[in-house]
Amino acid sequence: MQTSPDNALTTADPSTSVGANSTVAFSPLYQQIKELMLNSLRASEWKPGEVIPSEVELAARFKVSQGTVRKAVDELAAENLLLRRQGKGTFVATHAEQQVQFRFLKLVPDSGTRGSEGPAQRDIIECRKSRATVDVAKALALRTGDTVIQARRVLSFGGTPIILEDIWLPASPFKGLTAERLTNYQGPMYALFETEFNVRMVRADEKIRAIAASDVQADLLRVKLNTPLLSVERVAYTYRDEPMELRRGCYRTETHHYHNAIG
Repeated sequence: MQTSPDNALTTADPSTSVGANSTVAFSPLYQQIKELMLNSLRASEWKPGEVIPSEVELAARFKVSQGTVRKAVDELAAENLLLRRQGKGTFVATHAEQQVQFRFLKLVPDSGTRGSEGPAQRDIIECRKSRATVDVAKALALRTGDTVIQARRVLSFGGTPIILEDIWLPASPFKGLTAERLTNYQGPMYALFETEFNVRMVRADEKIRAIAASDVQADLLRVKLNTPLLSVERVAYTYRDEPMELRRGCYRTETHHYHNAIG
């Protein structure tokens, strides 16, 4: 088989092969390399926070040019899956990184930038096992009645509760997750999932709508009944495109706004 740079990839080794996936086989070569690198991330060959092989080493491994590898790395970096550090190399992104941990938090104070208020104060209301309802099961690709972990927390900034979140997780990957562990962990929740449960959220789909605060929501967010809130429903996915979290957040917006950059 041809092994010259930018011409072909070997097929004997799954770590350096596009396999039989016709969609990948007819994609640009750098996209094929990107997929192979994603396979290494999925298999935890390269773990969050670790440096990956250099572009020269990857080019030799995949038998392509360094420029082709660079294009693949560029896309993975643009998707916040890899982080370049000048003079140090390219690292697997981790949710503990300052520039990554706010990727999924789109609420910004009117008077500052995201993160300018400092870390949120977290109040874990509950964390328990429950049975997946029809809508939860559909979102997480489970069966109705399967065991899930259900958590509720309030995030406050400057002593004011701003976000109320209800979270559902499939029970098996998060065995041992308790309210105590959520409370004691000092970093972002996704960093906890990453470091202690080997589950990394890499993308999410969201639905946004306006709602009026219910009795429970008004009480926990310390607002009046029927106060306008922003409702954000998110399904977060892993490297393997597995739905791993359903999160429903209610946001106060008197002093904050939802910011999403497009393009």
